Amino acid sequence: MPKVVKGLLLFCALMTVITAIAHSSCLVLGEQCFKAQLAPQFIIDSANAGTLLAPLTTLFLSTLFLVCGAYALAAIGFIRSLPLQRLALAMLAILCLLRGMAAIPLSIIFWQQTSVFSIIASTIWFVCGCGYALGWRYSKHAAP
Repeated sequence: MPKVVKGLLLFCALMTVITAIAHSSCLVLGEQCFKAQLAPQFIIDSANAGTLLAPLTTLFLSTLFLVCGAYALAAIGFIRSLPLQRLALAMLAILCLLRGMAAIPLSIIFWQQTSVFSIIASTIWFVCGCGYALGWRYSKHAAP
């Protein structure tokens, strides 16, 4: 696997860990953090009401991001291979590329909500999608 691909996958892992930490910070910082991270209104309402929906959803999403990072680390050989690794890399590539490309039509449709943060986040996820796609491509010829 070329060094640039390993670097991109390491970037993917770093971004997923940072995202998991950012999401988890809402558990400590509360409603304002959920609002700042553009959480859906029902999650913000749950945080206000003190119900379990907001914290459980946050923990679930944070865990998913960490699993995504683990697949990136497994692809570069930093940790051992994970189950369904090639399928996971392909799915992560598709999801991240779609997330990144969604910024274009969404920025036009919801121009009032477009911010520098949303554009940067979309760009980062698009780059991660490229990294996962290359990880899938170069893991294709790995040992069975």
